[in-house]
Amino acid sequence: MLTVLLSGVRTSLANIFFTFLVLMAGPGIVTAQPIKLSLQETMEKVQHNLPQLEAWRQQVEAAKENGSLAKNSLVPDLTAGYQVNLATFNNITGMSYPGFLLPISGPPSVGNDMNFIPGTALGALIKWNPFTFGQRNAAIEKAAAQYKQASASYNEQLFQFQYAAINLYLESLYLKTVSRLSAAMMERYQVNLEQSLVLAKTGLKPGIDTAQFQSAIIQAEIEYLQTEKAYLQKLTELSRLTGINEGASNIVLTDSAFKPVLIAADSFSLRNHPVYQSIEAQKNTTAAGLREIQRSWVPQLDIWGNLYARGSGVDAQGAVHKADGWGLSRTNAGIGLQLSFPVLQFSKVNIRKKQYGFLLKAEEARLAQARLDIAKQIENATLQYRQDLQIAARTPVQLKIARAVYEGLQLSYEAGLIDYTRIYQSQYELTRAALNDATAQLQLWRSLLSVAVAKGNLSIFLDQLN
Repeated sequence: MLTVLLSGVRTSLANIFFTFLVLMAGPGIVTAQPIKLSLQETMEKVQHNLPQLEAWRQQVEAAKENGSLAKNSLVPDLTAGYQVNLATFNNITGMSYPGFLLPISGPPSVGNDMNFIPGTALGALIKWNPFTFGQRNAAIEKAAAQYKQASASYNEQLFQFQYAAINLYLESLYLKTVSRLSAAMMERYQVNLEQSLVLAKTGLKPGIDTAQFQSAIIQAEIEYLQTEKAYLQKLTELSRLTGINEGASNIVLTDSAFKPVLIAADSFSLRNHPVYQSIEAQKNTTAAGLREIQRSWVPQLDIWGNLYARGSGVDAQGAVHKADGWGLSRTNAGIGLQLSFPVLQFSKVNIRKKQYGFLLKAEEARLAQARLDIAKQIENATLQYRQDLQIAARTPVQLKIARAVYEGLQLSYEAGLIDYTRIYQSQYELTRAALNDATAQLQLWRSLLSVAVAKGNLSIFLDQLN
């Protein structure tokens, strides 16, 4: 009976491991070439491949054109046109349509003559504002501030997306490590199972041990598959951020080791922090808007020029020569200055100045809050990193002890000196110690990343790569 039981166990075990090996090897059967991805390449791909960041880049380019538009106001406005019409004799000499032609009316006719006479007109109207009493410069300064604000917003978005990609990279590395731990745990259970089969055959241990180890192997396989699922989900999200179109199973993460050193001293500058830059750029834009409003209640000096030619089918004596109406027979020109001032706009301007004054104070308060938040984030992240560094230094010792205990108990179980419970508990403690070590390493990397994020410089983290 025992022989039949052992034979059935061996057959069932063979089927289980065959299925498991097929599942593990399945992704590798795909003929697609693996895509090696380092952390530095991840940063670059996020910057160049993510469509959402491309939208931000185009907004920056659009904001850049505001400066050119403000400077273009120095160019004169020239409108030219030609008209031809049929009008009654009474005032054909002064007939012109509204728009760019400035009419110069001729004398009315002596009587009421409804005879239609041809007439033509050619005109050009020039308006130039070379002197704006500071308005143009204020508009150019505002456009420059808007461009800097758009650039700062793009840099902040890039920083956030790159941070998200690095965090996904670390989580994927951790899950891959957990998968390896699960595979190692199954190998140990396999050894224990083989030992239990031999001990059961010799009568030193009950046959129930084999079933218990077999159940433990199946549970380990389930945990392995669940970890693989989570790992592939993280890689899928990472491929979205990096713009990789290939399947997640083809991505191979190449950076997995970091220098075992403390954070190197860096020259932190608050003005280089992407979040602070974005808020400061918004404040500068508001300040530029206030200066533009302050320049709005000033005189406006316009230089006007007019060139005008006309033709009429009626001469100065009232004689009708319709054929002459199709040509230009009289030419006029004029140039002048026009000075205007919005006398009653002072109330509206003062209200807008007060409004922008409040907005400017709000932006200054946001900057003060950002300085406080960043300082405390750096303090908290640095403290967390130091604590995690101490924890990460102790988990390898715990793992070494757990491995030594397991190996000793394994020999005792092989000799039939201890029961299943002791070896199973030792196996559990070894797996937990290995998982604690992997988790401590992940937490150390993430706390180091938190320091880099708090200081607004991801290079602090990338410089720790081996």
